[in-house]
Amino acid sequence: MRIGILGPLQVAGAAVGGARVRALLVRLALDPGRVVTTDRLIDDLWPGEPPEHPMAALQSLVSRARREAPDLISSHPNGYLLDVPAGEVDAWAFERLARAGDAHAALTLWRGPALAGVDLPFAEAPGARLEELRLAALATRIAADLAAGGAIVSGDIAGGDVVAELEELVAEHRLREPFHALLMRAMVASGRRGEALEVFERIRAELADELGVDPGAELREAHLAALRDEEPAPRTNLPARLTSFVGRNDDVSRIRTLTGARLITLVGPGGAGKTRLAVEAAATLRVPDGVWLVELAPAAGVRAAMEAVLKTSDLGRALRGTSPVIVLDNCEHLIDEAARVAQWLLGEVAGLRIIATSREPLNIPGESLHPVLPLPEEPAVELLRDRAAAARPDLVLAPAEAARICRELDGIPLAIELAAARLRTMSVSMLVEQLGDRLAFRGSRTSEPRHRTLRAVIDWSWNLLSEEERELLRGLSVFSGGATAEAIARICGGDLDLLSSLVDKSLIAVSGDRYTMLETIRQYVTGDLPEIRQAHARYYAELAEAAEPHLRTGEQIKWLAMLDTEQGNLDAALRHSDDPLRVILPRLWPWMMRGRRHEITAHATAVLRRVGEVPPEGRELAHGLCVMAAMGAAPTRAVLESDHPAALHSWAMGSALGPPPDVVAITEAGAERLRDHPDTWTRSTALLVAGIVRFEYGTVAGAESLLESALDGLRRTGDRWGQWAAYYWLSLAAENRGDFARALVLAKEPEPIAAELAGLGAPLGPMSFLLRLGQLMTRSGDHTGAATALERAWQAALRSEDPLTIARVTHARAELARRSGDRGEAARLLRSALAMDIDAPPQFRAFMNVELARVAEPAEPLRRALELMATCEDRTARATVLEGVAEHREPLTAAELLGAARLLRGITESADPFVVALAARCRTALGEQRYEEALVRGASMPNPERYALSPLSSP
Repeated sequence: MRIGILGPLQVAGAAVGGARVRALLVRLALDPGRVVTTDRLIDDLWPGEPPEHPMAALQSLVSRARREAPDLISSHPNGYLLDVPAGEVDAWAFERLARAGDAHAALTLWRGPALAGVDLPFAEAPGARLEELRLAALATRIAADLAAGGAIVSGDIAGGDVVAELEELVAEHRLREPFHALLMRAMVASGRRGEALEVFERIRAELADELGVDPGAELREAHLAALRDEEPAPRTNLPARLTSFVGRNDDVSRIRTLTGARLITLVGPGGAGKTRLAVEAAATLRVPDGVWLVELAPAAGVRAAMEAVLKTSDLGRALRGTSPVIVLDNCEHLIDEAARVAQWLLGEVAGLRIIATSREPLNIPGESLHPVLPLPEEPAVELLRDRAAAARPDLVLAPAEAARICRELDGIPLAIELAAARLRTMSVSMLVEQLGDRLAFRGSRTSEPRHRTLRAVIDWSWNLLSEEERELLRGLSVFSGGATAEAIARICGGDLDLLSSLVDKSLIAVSGDRYTMLETIRQYVTGDLPEIRQAHARYYAELAEAAEPHLRTGEQIKWLAMLDTEQGNLDAALRHSDDPLRVILPRLWPWMMRGRRHEITAHATAVLRRVGEVPPEGRELAHGLCVMAAMGAAPTRAVLESDHPAALHSWAMGSALGPPPDVVAITEAGAERLRDHPDTWTRSTALLVAGIVRFEYGTVAGAESLLESALDGLRRTGDRWGQWAAYYWLSLAAENRGDFARALVLAKEPEPIAAELAGLGAPLGPMSFLLRLGQLMTRSGDHTGAATALERAWQAALRSEDPLTIARVTHARAELARRSGDRGEAARLLRSALAMDIDAPPQFRAFMNVELARVAEPAEPLRRALELMATCEDRTARATVLEGVAEHREPLTAAELLGAARLLRGITESADPFVVALAARCRTALGEQRYEEALVRGASMPNPERYALSPLSSP
């Protein structure tokens, strides 16, 4: 456990001091993984007496907690959260185990009073609830020990010890009936019947005197047992447990809550662990008339199998008047008879309950279904580790390796157990290589034949299918990531009844409006299906084409989400289509929106390998775009004359190797050609791209006017991405002038849009938005606001696990540290970012080196920055680097570099306080005339970077 609150606070690997810090961590641990709002935290941590500046106090407390217990607390726009799985907080694990009936395991987590040391009102209710659960678990544990029968006699649990423990509990909880009932049973089991009866009389009198009630059913049953002096041993034929039961305690808990249901059917795919779960759940039931397991897999008939277990030739008569539980295991191959016999028996025997396991429902009145699904990652990994340790105790299984194996095996418990057994004779890496051959994994010698391999498991289900069901199941293997019923009907031709039958038989699953198949089953049924694959490719090409117009409207978010959902099918269609250029064309624009250049390049290259250098008739546009993306070629005539969204944006972004040399002329001509286009989105997007290109690669002048016109039109269309892009580049244009306040206002405008599009993979997610705000706040002097924004950006970057993203935020934090006066921290952050092995744009690497030159020996970082800019076409990036170099040069050279930077920025004067101060120093040192002459010389330099590479000196 990483966090312990069942007792004094414990944090793995950290010593936490300070009552308020401990209270903060405890409060967050009550809701692990969920955001606790700042208002809630302030109310809970300072009840009735909030500090003068509560937000600042809370932020300070969080910062201290992060220092003392790193990597636990994450920020959120509305508050903070403990960023650990719930299962790593002992209270949550305790509650899960206790409610699942595993009292022994639950109580091992208890170290003392829950939430000990937190004397605040918020802790009272959860502390009391956890204490109540502890007492219930304690009663469950002692009851289980007593129910084990031989435990007391064998000495595993000494009778005297149990009685002594219960006497203490009874003294501490005088009116708690379960402890009194258990004490009476323990005394009877230890031969102290008279004392047990005295306990009953005492509690009966106390209940009457203090509460005015009679003893409850549990006490009365214990009293009758004491009078009879008998404690019947449980009657059952359930097998004893041979291995630990892992990952299904929540399922056991739910099955136990279905006590009102007389027929509970556990349904799920082969290998999911239905039998084991049914046996474990049945074993927790205390049933005087017995719990009986009837295994149908080897049986020829249901009734005969039940009569053999119950040793009777007349089921109805033998069971009438009793209340047993019967586990009917593996009903699927005798499903019709199992349904008839179960319905007949439930009607004949009023007290009977049945737990059935089957790959499909019995489908009779009163049936309650409990789906037994593949394990989620955390319990799947727990199962793999447990079984691997049994097979090979010295094996070290890394978390990432374990998680990958479990994902590859679909979380199927049998598959995981078979894989773990293979680790006895091979390395983890060898096992990973063999996961593609999982159907051949073999189990133990004593396993039933249908459970010895995964192939045999699926054979068992396959052999029960009709030919129509088999044909549809084969067809479903062409889908990737699931499919809608409409797609399945169009591509495979199966009707809804057949589809529903496969769902009922646990061979496919339904989630929302999508039908999905486990990869293990896909491997089993996949075959050569060329006609279905082409039908699949045509369907998803049509779907992508239908989506494209909606991406230009207010419905953009909904259709982007749909494309994300269908990404697996769209990728499969692109791989298998006989007409891949048709499939790729409507996908280029969504990829461009998300900034996925590597994806565009990879797919375009693969398509060109298949279609060749000459475009097929009618596919000239798609072919030209692929050539641009894969080879960095100039736009073809088909591209230049098209108003397709991908063609418009390819003017600036289509080339994987950067924009074509004549990009400014191309975009200017395109914008002029489309100025009177009847479609608002097309006109506005042409202006947007022209504004972006003019700002980044042209003379900069006029870019803002183009962007403002584009923004106006894109607002009318509802295109969220286009509006965000226009705001972003307008903000950059204001920053280019040095107007950081205006740039900040423009950067904040699209915040609702960024929130809407978060999670869709576009480059305007929360991290990049917060990063931009943090940088602008830093440069406009709002260091407190910048720290908050960058902390949130940092948490988002860490979650992304993307090295370039982490480096970008690190650079921004370094600038804030330097402007806040901490040069040492700034240098440390920059060096760590520069040391990362990342494929970073040259502009970004140059900016980091310029920033490093401000807090360390400048010569080498500035040299690297200038060399990076030597072939860069980004004018504003070049200007930024030249201004950074000018800071370290003597006044004459500095003024010349400022003149070159002005020209690149397309401005006459900068409002940037840093540039203004540097210019003032140069003007003072040189005098007005010499200063102006230096500016002119700098503006006329053909290659100012080469000039600046002359020996660098300190200012």
